Amino acid sequence: MRLAVLGAGSVGPGAAALAVSRGHSVALWSPRGGGTHGIGASLRVEGIIAGTARVDVAVDVSRALWQAEAVLVSVPPHALGPVLRRVAPMLHDGVPVLLAPSHSLAALLLDRLLASLGRGAPIGAMATPPLQAVREAGDLVRITALREGVEIAAVPAAAASGLARLAADLFGIPFRPLPDAVGAALANHDAVLQAALAIANATRIEGAEPWDIHERLTPAVCRLAERLDAERLHLAHALGHAITPLPTALARAHGLEEAPLSRLAAALAAKAPAPGPLGLDATHLAESVTYGLALWLRLAEARGLAMPLTAAAVSVLEALWGSALSGDDLLEGLDLAQLPTLMRDGHPR
Repeated sequence: MRLAVLGAGSVGPGAAALAVSRGHSVALWSPRGGGTHGIGASLRVEGIIAGTARVDVAVDVSRALWQAEAVLVSVPPHALGPVLRRVAPMLHDGVPVLLAPSHSLAALLLDRLLASLGRGAPIGAMATPPLQAVREAGDLVRITALREGVEIAAVPAAAASGLARLAADLFGIPFRPLPDAVGAALANHDAVLQAALAIANATRIEGAEPWDIHERLTPAVCRLAERLDAERLHLAHALGHAITPLPTALARAHGLEEAPLSRLAAALAAKAPAPGPLGLDATHLAESVTYGLALWLRLAEARGLAMPLTAAAVSVLEALWGSALSGDDLLEGLDLAQLPTLMRDGHPR
């Protein structure tokens, strides 16, 4: 199969190498161009798999999409909207698109863009990327871990099973279909952890003081995270989803036995260092609010549900950061009142 990978940070090249190892051909494109700097005809691969992976580096996105039978988009959330708007006119009708991961409700944004062009394609919304990887150098990618399983939703919703099989063929790990794209948006437990840690360690972050995330998951911070997570789980239940609680997800992600969050934190602190962000300009902290907590509040409001602690956390973080963090560009043009129909069927063509 010919796969176009859009995004050349760490996950994109790692996914490209993984797909090549399974006999697929890959074209790799970087939205800003710099991501593919230093990559010639192949990637050097270390870690879970080792060797070389031949890739075609595309200088423009149209070349990457030429003859593609599937497309994988893996870019940071702040870049996802601009990338989808840029590439939508070049996507071929019917060619499946996988978002790894799908931030917010990005699958519905892409579906709307395609519908406006009179086109359609099954769009997969992964809750997490299929792997963890690090770019060691220009052409060297180290794949540090494969997910034990990834949840995937689709627009239209009925396409989830087929996209799960496609992703499993590409990357060789299990994919579990979700009922709809909201399930993928609610599955991001990292937003809960990052919010709790940021509130409790704001002065360390602002002062660029070296600190370890797992060491600072104190019992008090764990209680805050667990209460935030309880609101996330309640919203998911109200919307018809059974999502994985934070401690379970964290244990699975790190290969640990399930335990209370405070015990998991101690085990993680002993396992390996996890440096915390240095500076309030750490992009991923703001993105956890914008594409995580603030999104959940909008979904809850549309359902008439209260999430008081989540709302308070967003207000506190906005006050600490000194800026609004709720401007989700991936919800552009989305009528939340029509959300169930749009998730099931997509936008009208």
